[in-house]
Amino acid sequence: MNFNDPIYLYLLLLIPLLIALYIFTSFRRRRKIAAYGDPELIKAYIPKVSTVRSRITFWLSLFAFTLIVFALARPRFGSKKETIVTKGVEVVVAIDVSNSMLAKDIYPNRLEKAKKLISRIFSRTKGNKVALVVFAGDAFVQLPITDDHISAEFFLDEIDTKMVSRQGTDMGAAITLATESFSKNDKIGKAIVLITDAEDHEDGAIAAAKIAAEKGIKLYVMGIGTEKGDRIPMGGKDNYLRDKNGEMVRTKLNPEVGKKIAEAGKGVYINADNSTAAQEFIEKEFDKLSKDEVKSEVYTKFKEQYVYIALLAFIFLFLDCITNAVIDFISDSRKNKKYMK
Repeated sequence: MNFNDPIYLYLLLLIPLLIALYIFTSFRRRRKIAAYGDPELIKAYIPKVSTVRSRITFWLSLFAFTLIVFALARPRFGSKKETIVTKGVEVVVAIDVSNSMLAKDIYPNRLEKAKKLISRIFSRTKGNKVALVVFAGDAFVQLPITDDHISAEFFLDEIDTKMVSRQGTDMGAAITLATESFSKNDKIGKAIVLITDAEDHEDGAIAAAKIAAEKGIKLYVMGIGTEKGDRIPMGGKDNYLRDKNGEMVRTKLNPEVGKKIAEAGKGVYINADNSTAAQEFIEKEFDKLSKDEVKSEVYTKFKEQYVYIALLAFIFLFLDCITNAVIDFISDSRKNKKYMK
C-alpha cells in the first residue's frame, strides 16, 4: 500500500491536538459546574443527553476527519488487470551461449553486449510479442512467445554460458526451434533474430534458414565479435580455453558464415559492434513487417481506494446527524413528560 498524495497525512498530526482540546474543554466545563455548587446536586438539573451528545459528536467527527485525511492522501493497494490492445509483430531472439561468447573483443564481452542490445530493442518495441531461445551445441526455449516484456527482461538477464552443457554452435538447431516457437497467427509478421559469433560447428543452418523463409519468417543474423578475435576466458586469473595440444584457442567472428545463413533465409546480416547502428536497423526492419493486434494483460501494481474511504467518512458524518436527531427526540420527549406531570 502507498499514497498518491502523502503530504495530506501531515493533517493527522492535528488529531492529538483535537483530543487534548476536547479533554481540556470537558475539564473546564466540569470546573465551571463545580463552581456553582455541589456537582452531584447540579447534575440532576443538567440533561444527561447533552453529555452523551458531546462525546458521540466528538468521536464520530474525529473518525470522519481521520478518514477524510486518508481519502485526500489517496491510498492505493491491491492490483488491477487491464487489457491493452496494440499493433505489433512476433520476434524470437536466439542467443548463442557457447563459451566463445565470453570473449572480450566486444565490451564488456560478446554475451553481455548481446543481452544489452536485445534489452534495448525490447524496451523500444513494447508492442511486439517476444520469445527467447538459447543455444550452443543444443538449443532450447528460454521463454515462450509472450507479450510480457517484464518477464522477457528477467529471463534475458538470467542467460549465461552455463545454460547449455553441450558446447558448440548449432545455429541450425536454434533456427529450427525458433521457427517452431511462433504462434499460429498468419496475419502477424514474424522475425527471428539470431545473435552469434557465427563459428558454426554443426551442419543444418542453411537448410533451417530456407525452411524459415518458406514459412514467411524474416531472418536477421547479428554477428557479434571482431574478425581479429580474442581468447576465451574460463574463469580465474589468466585462465583461457586451450585445445588438446595445449595451445590457446582464439575465437573470431565469421561474418561470411553469417551472411550465407541470412541469404539462405532471405534475410539480412548485421554486424553488432559497440555502436547503436544494429539496434536502430533492427527496429526499422520490424516496422516494415505486417502488424496485427497484440492483446496484453497488464497488471497495474496499485488500485485507487480513496472512494471507499471517503464513503466511510460520509457514513460517520451521517451517523453523527442521526445521533443528534435521536438525542433531540429523546430530550424533547423527556421535556414533554415533565410538563404533562
